Amino acid sequence: MRHLMSPLDLSVEELEHLLDLANDIERNPEKYAHACDGKKIATLFYEPSTRTRLSFEAAMMNLGGKALGFSSADSSSASKGESVSDTIRVVSCFADICAMRHPKEGAPLVASLVSKIPVINAGDGGHQHPTQTLTDLLTIRSLKGRLDNITIGLCGDLKFGRTVHSLIEALVRYPNVKFVLISPEELRIPDYIREDVLRASGHEFEEVTRLEDALPKLDVLYMTRVQKERFFNEDDYVRMKDFYILDKEKMKLAGPDMLVLHPLPRVNEISTEIDSDPRAAYFKQVQYGVYVRMALILTLLEVKVC
Repeated sequence: MRHLMSPLDLSVEELEHLLDLANDIERNPEKYAHACDGKKIATLFYEPSTRTRLSFEAAMMNLGGKALGFSSADSSSASKGESVSDTIRVVSCFADICAMRHPKEGAPLVASLVSKIPVINAGDGGHQHPTQTLTDLLTIRSLKGRLDNITIGLCGDLKFGRTVHSLIEALVRYPNVKFVLISPEELRIPDYIREDVLRASGHEFEEVTRLEDALPKLDVLYMTRVQKERFFNEDDYVRMKDFYILDKEKMKLAGPDMLVLHPLPRVNEISTEIDSDPRAAYFKQVQYGVYVRMALILTLLEVKVC
């Protein structure tokens, strides 16, 4: 039995196989429509979520299975003081696989140590968000045709952005990926990512403050929102939240083939006037998320489809 806590839990070869499977699901959905008949996924979300929770549930339903779970800590026994370990022991009696989101870093890992079913980390604090990373990789590979030889700009909240941290850790395994880190001083990438991941891997990277300076050189722009839930001080959030806004004028600086990605939800960091731009790929990204989660469910449950 395997769990998924980090994108690095999959080797590059396993990752490529997973992305190939997701692409086959995209092309031949009917082939997989009953692959998980009789199976259930538990979505244990101690934090609010729309895309990730519903994406997991849609993925299992598309495979013929069912979904159960809760969408906030207040609607679970956590409000009565039940531990994560006890919750997963109970849920292991009800479901075949589990996706867990938790505000505390490492909570899904704690659950995996006692679980009788595969546990998928669906986001733990500011730490990791591996299935969003799988979604991002599938989107880039499907629309760009490759994961190597690209220049990617990561913009916004690079300090608390778990999607950014996970994506960097995954992309440094591919050759000739260049990173442009775009953030205000207060939201710069954490030292452990800068030193232990980027610098240690030998990948080229630069840190800039102005989005306009980065746009002309990018193959992919990964926008993120400033996350209010990660700030202890309301004034700091208000001061940071509008630091970057991608609009039509800024997009004129970008190349004709640059992709714009965003893990969503957005607030106002991408103007809605960009939505009709053919380079805007963030809603396609959501659809790719369903395919890759279907592939992950099949992989962890060891379901073979001929």
